[in-house]
Amino acid sequence: MSTRRQHLGTLAANLAYSSMAASANAANPNVAYGPSTLPSSIRSRFLDNINGLKVHILEAGFETPNRPCVLFLHGFPELAYSWRKVMARLAEDGYHAVAPDQRGFGRTTGWDTRYEADLTSFSTLNMVRDALALVSALGYRVVYVVGHDAGSPIAAWCALVRPDVFRSLAMMSAPFGGPPPFPTSATPPARSGAIPSLDEQLAALPRPRKYYQRYYTTREADNDMRNCRQGLANFFRAYYHAKSAGWKQNQPFVLKGRTAEEYAKMPTYYVMDLKKNMAETAAEYMPNAAEVAANQWFTNEDVDVYANEYGRVGFQGGLQGYRRGLEPRNNAELLTFSGCTIDVPSVFISGKSDWGVYQTPGAAEAMRTRVCTNMKGFHLVEGAGHWVQQEQPEQVSRLLISFLRQN
Repeated sequence: MSTRRQHLGTLAANLAYSSMAASANAANPNVAYGPSTLPSSIRSRFLDNINGLKVHILEAGFETPNRPCVLFLHGFPELAYSWRKVMARLAEDGYHAVAPDQRGFGRTTGWDTRYEADLTSFSTLNMVRDALALVSALGYRVVYVVGHDAGSPIAAWCALVRPDVFRSLAMMSAPFGGPPPFPTSATPPARSGAIPSLDEQLAALPRPRKYYQRYYTTREADNDMRNCRQGLANFFRAYYHAKSAGWKQNQPFVLKGRTAEEYAKMPTYYVMDLKKNMAETAAEYMPNAAEVAANQWFTNEDVDVYANEYGRVGFQGGLQGYRRGLEPRNNAELLTFSGCTIDVPSVFISGKSDWGVYQTPGAAEAMRTRVCTNMKGFHLVEGAGHWVQQEQPEQVSRLLISFLRQN
């Protein structure tokens, strides 16, 4: 149960953001989407020839030259828009805040929209090259990188591969467990059928289940969500509610291991019922009218931005990020960095109600004790779930600014 102090803190944060965003009410003519919700301090810009892409960015704090730059990398199913609240706050504190629609998302173009696309262009290191090319085009040699959800491991790889450019790292919601290790003589051989895979173990449970990340690699996932029965607005409303602190059953804890029995303890938006798709799964979490009316961090106007953008381009570009994990070429590339650590200053921020912290058993502990050698903090924010920078923007902004000032 929330304490009075937590309630007052949340109320103050909402009032602070409402004040900051008031200038958005007159419609911001300088943005590609969200004109009624993005404050006038944020603008859109398109940059050509960014590692083969035409990249759409949102930026704040661009009026004053020579500011330190903070690069924000969003996750799935998100957009540069997901950073709108903390971008404006960091700009007020003297930073140039830049958030691109990443490859596969939003208004950024130049990527293959098909399921059959060559996944090489969506490889982890090519996503790092996207970030490097954008930094170069913006005229910076040094930036600070922040990543959320699927953007968190990309940000981590940026800091690991090019610490001379990405001078500090903030990860949100998705811990980084480090580069893959080379197999050793003690490593179990590739699956031969003798030992059931995790997918097979999940499907064999008394309540048959499947892991959402594996579902997201399937051909039907894009269409299931894009053309869902409830419509995209209701899909996003329910999906975001399910993974937020607003769904009170989100009470995450450390899983004992990578077993079907442990994974099945997570909510169905992570470990789905075997016969249901994600749209059907999300529909079960649809908030009631009173919950929607009380939600100040995710308004109907915000929902419309996501629904409209994903209605235009679909989900497949973002889903390619899940598919690259099954791509042998991608994994072979990453073995080049086996044993490497992240040595720049780093911090982890997530919502206290976020299962994303624990969905990969051992990752958070590895990040804190071995992978990040210069970790400055591990913060679980009260009153937030998976969408921490949107649910509690003032708290997240304070943590980021404190981290950046010290490092």
